[in-house]
Order: sequence, then structure tokens, then C-alpha cells
Amino acid sequence: MRNFARNMRRYLIITAFGMLLLASCSETKYVADGDLLLDKVKVKSDVKERSINTTELKSYVRQRGNSRWFSLIKVPLYTYSLSGRDTTRWLNRTLRSIGEAPQLYDSLQTLQSAARLRDNLQNMGFLRATVDVGQKVKGKKLRTTYYLHPGQRYKIRHVRYEIQDTMIAQLLNTADSTTWGLHSGMSFSADNLDNERKRIVSELTQNGYYRFNKDFISYKADSIAGTQWIDLTLVLHRFRNNHVKDAPHERYTMGDITYRSGNLEDSTIHLRPKVLKNNTFLESGKFYSSRHLQETYNHFGRLGAVRYTNISFKEHPEESVLDCDIAITTNKPSTISFQPEGTNTSGDLGAAASLTYQNRNLFRGSELLTIELRGAYEAIRGLEGYAQQNFMEYSLETKLNFPRFIAPFLARSFRRRTNATSEVSLLYDLQNRPEFRRRVFSVAWRYKWNDQRHHDRYQIDLLDLNYISMPWISETFKNEYLLDTSSRNAILRYNYENLFIMKFGVGYTYNNGRIAIKAKAETAGNLLNAAAHTLRFHRNADGQYTFLDLAFAQYAKADIDLTRNIQLAYNNELALHFGLGIAYPYGNSTILPFEKRYFSGGANSVRGWSVRSLGPGKFVGTDGRIDFINQTGDMKLDMNMEYRAKLFWKFGAALFVDAGNIWTLRNYPEQPGGQFKFSEFWKQLAVSYGFGLRLNFDYFIVRFDMGMKAVNPAYETRKEHYPLLYPKLSRDFAFHFAVGLPF
Repeated sequence: MRNFARNMRRYLIITAFGMLLLASCSETKYVADGDLLLDKVKVKSDVKERSINTTELKSYVRQRGNSRWFSLIKVPLYTYSLSGRDTTRWLNRTLRSIGEAPQLYDSLQTLQSAARLRDNLQNMGFLRATVDVGQKVKGKKLRTTYYLHPGQRYKIRHVRYEIQDTMIAQLLNTADSTTWGLHSGMSFSADNLDNERKRIVSELTQNGYYRFNKDFISYKADSIAGTQWIDLTLVLHRFRNNHVKDAPHERYTMGDITYRSGNLEDSTIHLRPKVLKNNTFLESGKFYSSRHLQETYNHFGRLGAVRYTNISFKEHPEESVLDCDIAITTNKPSTISFQPEGTNTSGDLGAAASLTYQNRNLFRGSELLTIELRGAYEAIRGLEGYAQQNFMEYSLETKLNFPRFIAPFLARSFRRRTNATSEVSLLYDLQNRPEFRRRVFSVAWRYKWNDQRHHDRYQIDLLDLNYISMPWISETFKNEYLLDTSSRNAILRYNYENLFIMKFGVGYTYNNGRIAIKAKAETAGNLLNAAAHTLRFHRNADGQYTFLDLAFAQYAKADIDLTRNIQLAYNNELALHFGLGIAYPYGNSTILPFEKRYFSGGANSVRGWSVRSLGPGKFVGTDGRIDFINQTGDMKLDMNMEYRAKLFWKFGAALFVDAGNIWTLRNYPEQPGGQFKFSEFWKQLAVSYGFGLRLNFDYFIVRFDMGMKAVNPAYETRKEHYPLLYPKLSRDFAFHFAVGLPF
């Protein structure tokens, strides 16, 4: 505790000194006499109702004051104030460009903000809402508070629909949406009224009314004296324009549908006629549909061979018929790319490079063929007792994507409603190391699809075969880790044997911008195990059934990830994440294959630990050369909380707290303390905290995270158990560089 107190005093002194330095640069340095700095803006309501969210309503305020890092400190303003008045000097210009000029109080914008808040409340149904503005001045600083007085919300008592076009009245009364959008008891709000207009417009434009828009719909409202009730009438007018005063709305039928190339230099459309037809939802002889028009754009837009799509209509002069012209602009069919990269594995430097060929229109149906050849080299040092040989890897991967379902027995309506991809892939990977040589051959067939009108995505790995061969293992490695009875490691030995994996998997994702869900499950070996029992397959020396003289893996695995983003204030967000994964070997396996095991620590897990260095449970590694195997498990739990804030320009920052670990479901002698137990697992949760810096380049985010251990489940002393109380930088600090957000 004495060391902790000493360190805390040191941190507080440094922090206080920094704060004093910033504060010494007066916030009002560039606020002229007679002006006021808008220090803080608040929005308060005297009605506690769920629909009145003062945080969201604050977005209607035109002036918010200077931005604050993590909603606390006005660092951008302080940075601006550090600059001198001579703008010809580079330093002053730089400080001003990365900083933020003082937000000066503007009385006109304050009045406009109050009016916008009042109008928004009235649009929500609070027709008698008022807004007062309170101000508090201290020196050259001013704080503004907008006090909302919504009053009582007005509601709809009776609704009447006045449809002046008899054909439209008949259509709406027999439409699929059997209930009208407005009903008694609903709030009399602008959103509810506008949503009903949109619903009717959507219904009509999907059923042939090409020229119909919401300007043909109006409302008449009568208030009931002394109450908060409104009698409402929706009026749908007949057609009118500059030439026609009063006529029925025309219902259009599709005429000819033609295709042409949008490429100026090439008049040929390099897509099969059947592909063009299958991706066109507008049909000759049927009513025009705005939804079918959008689906046509969506389906052509997802074809890799298509760059642009332009759809135009031409009316017949004497009848309500639309001819459709679809212009298709295609991409170049083939590309070749080269990508070099540098590698660093535990201090062993190396290089890798990949050569990729892509054909976006292999069979003139926008099929995507990808062939990637990759090579890697790494100089390995310090392996005593092994041949002086460096690491080399070569791999060849081929993928063929079809932009549609390649499967029988699927309804045509389902095929057309979904955006689907069918993929077949083959991979051969060759690895040569001083300790072993490894060969991997895999074949997979999978489907991916999503419904156009929802946030859900699905995936099925119908077939995934993996053949893993170990043609050579160093005698030194065998004797030291695989055969020696005193140091033999069952998990390590299992992962250096020939193996066959035949798996089936399903996946589901949902993302609406605020809530994200990822779930997947897979099983392996069940069909082979059933066949082995029925046909009496051969067993190896360990009692495992074999297929093609290879033991096959049998297991079940399931993962789920939940993420919730909460907007706290302007440019500030709280992200919450929960992840759980469980895998269980059974039947023909007692140990999971290494590729299917869980690990913890790293840039996307508990960030106080480096990658693959945490767990399982309270296990303490003893051999750094093989702990990458021992520090794996059958179960993983991650819980993360991250406060994200925008700083300036493209820079952002985050404060985070992570907790989690991995465990084994079986008791393995090589991983003492690693088995999951309900009575103890909560004591084995690792906790870390830290700070992150982000660079947001729109297309991707570069992330630098610095984590510190807070609670370490693998310890020998009290100081190691609670690094939060006894911090030691060399022992507890971890730095992570990554691309993309952690969750």
C-alpha cells in the first residue's frame, strides 16, 4: 500500500501540473471586451417522460460551447489559447489549426435555438409547449440553460380518412396492411402524421401509381375545447398539376424493358441475358413498383462486374404505360495486385508477400474468381538443438463466388428477395520450421445471404474439410515434448499429429448501428462417427476411429458476441461488449484442434495482456517455448466497457476497462488451475484498464491501445495478484497496435 500511495501521489502531481499549465492559458485569452465565452449549455425539462430525451433535444441547440475531452476538459480550446497573436509564425498557426477557437455567445442563435426546441416539442404533440432561457454570467464566461415546459401531450380521439379517388380508396381498403397507421389514442405528433403519409405513398407507388407523392395528402385537425384530444381527418386529393385540375390518379403498367451498355468505349454488355433478367424485378405487363425499382438497383449494385446502373422511364403518350431503359456500366474484368508486408514474431524478423489475381466476371454472370499466392520468410534465432533452418511458408488459395444461391429446392420468391453469395474455396498451405513441417489442405462450400429489408445476415458452412499432415518432426522436438514421459504434453502432442476435420457451421449477425449481435455454431465429425460405428472403421493406437488412415476430430462449438453503443453527449459514446464462447470435444476426440481453441489477451480481448498470454484460469506458464499451446482453452468470456471521445481533426481517444479469461472444460495435467468451475471462475477473471488513441481515416481506423493489469488471476504474490494496488510498468503494461475498433 505504501508503494501504491507513493505512485498515486506522483501521478496526481504530474496530472495537477499539466492541468495548471493548461489552465494558465486563459480560456478567455481571445475573447474581446464586450463578448462572452459560451462556457456550457444545458437542456432541462420539467416533465419526466420517456419521449422527452434532453440529450437528443440538445442537438437542436445551435451553439453547444467548446468541445470537451471525455465531457470534462476543454483541451482543444486550451490548445488554441497556447498560440500567440502573431499568425505569421508556424507554431501559432499549427496550434490554432489543431485547437478550437472560443465559442462566443450569440443572442440571435440562442433565440433561434429556443424556437427550434419549442417547434420540436410541438411536433411531438406538446402543442402548448414553451421554452425559457436562463443565463449565468461569471467574468467573461456565460452558461446557458434551456428550460422546457412541454405541458400536456395532445392525442388523437377520432380518425377519418377522406379518399377522393375511388380506385385508390378501393386499393387501400384491400391492401395487405389491413389496419390504418393512425388510430385513436395515438400522439398527435408530426412524426406520426408524416409516417402515415409515407406509408400510403409507399403502398401506392408499389402498386402502379408512378406519379403519386405525399403532396397529394393533407390533414384537417379539430381540437376539442378544454381537452387534449384532436379529431383528425386525412384527405387524399385527386390528381392535379399545371395542366390538369382534378382527375383520377393514373396507374401505370410496365411496357418494354431494354438493356444497353453504359460504357462509352464498349457497346457490349458483358453479362448473360439470363443474369440481366434475374436481377431485374420490374416486369413487362405488370404494374410499376417503386420497391421493385429499388430492388433492381440493389441487385445490380452488388454484382462485382457492374460499376454503375442507371434506370430511366418513358411514358407512352396515349396510355398509362412506362417503357424502362436500364444502362449497365461494367468494371474491368481482371485485376492483379501485389502486397508486401513485414513480420515480427517474438523478435524474429521476416517478410511476406502476396500476389492476387481477380476475375470479376468469370462466366459472364459476375462470378468472382480469386487466386492468391502467398510466401513468407522469417529468420529464426536461438533454437538450440535444432537445424539452422529458418521459417518458410507458401500457400495457394482459390475462391469462386457466385452472386446467387447455387442450391436446389429453393423458392424463386426467396431467391429474389435475398442478396445471396455461394462460395467454394480451396487452400493448400506449406510450412517448414526447424521443429517440424506442416501441410494443410482444405475445401469449403458456404452460403451467405441477407434480406434486403432487414439488418440480419446469415451464413451456412455446408461443407468444410481440413486435412492436416505433419510429414516431418524434429527428433529433438519429439524427444523433448512429445515422447519424454516427464514432460509429455497431451495437448501439444495432439496438435502435432495428422488430423482430418469435417465440419458444418451456421452463423448469424445483426447490426442496426446501436446494437450488434454475432452468433455462430459448428459441429465436426458427427457424420463420420456415425459411419465409423456402422461400418466399423479402423481404430488407431489411441482408440480413435480413422478415416483415410487419419483420426478425425469431433467437437461442438458455439460463440456469441453482443455490443451496445450508447450516445452520451456530442462526440462521446459508451460501448459495451459481452462475448462468450464454448467448445467441447467428445466422441472421437478428447482435445480440441489448436485452430478451434480459445485464447485471451491482445488488442480485441483483455488488453492488459499481450496476445495469447492470459489463462486458462489461474494457470501460470513455465515454458515460454510451448505456452502458446498451454495458454489455450475450451471456453472464453470477455466483458469490455469503452468510453470513446473525439479529440480533434482525425484523432479520437478511448478509456477502457476489460475483464475476462479462458478455461478448459476437461482437467488437463499440463494446465493446472485451468479447468472451469462455477464456484471459482469469478475469482479467476482478469481485469485491466487503459487508454487508447485512434486515427480515423473514414475507410479504416488505426488504433493504439495501452493497457495495464488491474487483477491478475495467475499470481504467486499479493503484488502480482493486484497490480492495480502495486503497479509495475515492466510487468503490467501491454501495448497494442491494430486496425479497426476492438468490438
